[in-house]
Parts: sequence; structure tokens; C-alpha cells
Amino acid sequence: MLGLALCLAAGPGSILAGQSLPIHHSLNPAAEARSGLYFQPYVPPHPGWRFQAAVDYASMVEYGLRLSLADTSYMLDTEALRLNLSASRDLGGRGFLLLEGWAGGTYNGFLDGFLDWYHGLFGIYYPEREARRHNDYGYRYRRPDGQLLRFRRRGAYLGDVRVGVGLRHSPKVQTVLSLTLPTNTAGDGYARGKPSINLLNTVRAPVTPRLIYEGSLNLGVTPGDGALRDVQERVFLLATSGGRWRTIGSLWSFANLYLHSPYYSRADARQLDRWDLTIDFGWMVRSRGGREFRFGMSEDLWPSGPAIDANFRVGYSW
Repeated sequence: MLGLALCLAAGPGSILAGQSLPIHHSLNPAAEARSGLYFQPYVPPHPGWRFQAAVDYASMVEYGLRLSLADTSYMLDTEALRLNLSASRDLGGRGFLLLEGWAGGTYNGFLDGFLDWYHGLFGIYYPEREARRHNDYGYRYRRPDGQLLRFRRRGAYLGDVRVGVGLRHSPKVQTVLSLTLPTNTAGDGYARGKPSINLLNTVRAPVTPRLIYEGSLNLGVTPGDGALRDVQERVFLLATSGGRWRTIGSLWSFANLYLHSPYYSRADARQLDRWDLTIDFGWMVRSRGGREFRFGMSEDLWPSGPAIDANFRVGYSW
């Protein structure tokens, strides 16, 4: 009903192709502390600046067991908020500039009971949630040498600033060279601590007038840093594949698969050492003037990996 109301509000003259799929980042603090890769959608030519704002709120419960619940190598039980602002501007011809910054926080949360009901409704089983008290923060890692590291809640902190320069090879293919600067104020367990350099390649192609495909293949490098440097990966791969289709009027539906290589290795915790497989899906409404409102979710498709359980998303571009 919400999507239909927004569609009607946009007006009959607003039946235009949505700009692109939404930007997507992992909200797992342990993942954000390692890789600078993310999904960068195709950036079409546009006069002047174009801006996007997004709010993500996610709930996650992960832990790696050795012999018992008391013998836990890794645990992450939190809810996380991310407020993301990004901007793009053409540099003339086929080039463009990207800027991005964000702020976030981690909390005890309030969604655990709702998510138990929601996952049960669809027959999704998360044993990690059954063994934890509802809305109880925990983030810790026991190193292979036995040292226990605990990471505190961060009610508010600044994330890394990102600067990117892109080139459109054609109306269907672009490449972006992206650099993250170590401005994160949250410290170990949250921050990369070093600059990260990333090469992002995106393809966008119309399949039919109502269906547009968008995918990417990306490579990133982040030097090791902090208390976990001996189990950190340095080189990362990310592949995405998705599309958007016009559902009714100016209402578009979208879905995007996100597959990221392991963030850590030999960490003795499969939630750190495995691939991240996530689906991002939802709806978008585009107005006659090109403004766009988006709402949706991201879900973990491989519960034994580092993808988060559920992420609720809203965004707006202008």
C-alpha cells in the first residue's frame, strides 16, 4: 500500500527509469573494519551535483563455538545504525567524481523479538538467536593465543571518508578508482585504521524496456592494522548481480545479490573466515524531476557467514 501511494503521488508523468540500484555496504562492524569494497551503481551523466542520503538499521547475532557456548572464539550481538551521505559530479566528458561520508553507532537494540517472529514466519532457523538473551550487546574475539579482546558499544562515531574518480567507458560500463581515508573514530573492531584502495567495475544493460540488469566485479586492498592484524585478509573480491523492473507506474522493484570474499583467515571462527552472501531488495519511486525514494531490506542468505541477519533501509536521492 505504501509503494502504491508513493507511486500515485509521483504523478502520471513520472514513469521514468529509476537512476540505478542503491549503493550497498556491509553493516557488520567486523567487515567494515577490513574491506573498503562496496557496490557502486552506474552513475549516469547529470548536470551539476547529485546527492544521496540513506539510513540503514540492522540487527545481527553471530558467534563461533569451539566445544561449548562458554568456549566462544567470536561473538557479535548488536544492532547497528548507518547514516550515509554521498555525492557525484561530472568532470566533463566521461569522467566523474564521487564523495562519501557516514556516521554510525552500535546498540543493545530492540528488534530481537520481532526478528524471531519474522524469521519463524518464513521458516528461517537461526540457532544463534535462541542461545542469546534478547537485546543484549556483545562483541568480542578470542585470539588463537588465548587473548580475549572486547569491543565496546559505540553510540555514535564517524566512519571513513571515501573519494572516488570514475570513467564511463560506454553508456553500459564504468570503472571507479576509490580510496577510503582512515577517519573512523571508533577504533579496533570498527575501523580499518589504514587507507584502502579499491577498483570498482560496473555493467548496466537494459534487458527489456521494463527490466534493467546491473552487476559489478571489484577488487580491493587494505593493509593490516590493529589488534587483529595477524588474522586479517589484505586483498578482497566483491561480485554483485541484480536488476530493477518497473512494477506499476513509477514504482520499481529491485533485487541485488552481494558476494564478498572472506574478511579474515585462520581466525578460528567461520563467521569471520567465510564468504559474505547477502541479498538486497526493495522498491523505488522516481519523480518527474528525477528525485528518487527507496525503501527495502538486506537479508543474510548464508547464516554461517558474516552477512548480517536483517537490515532495514530507506534512501533518497536528488
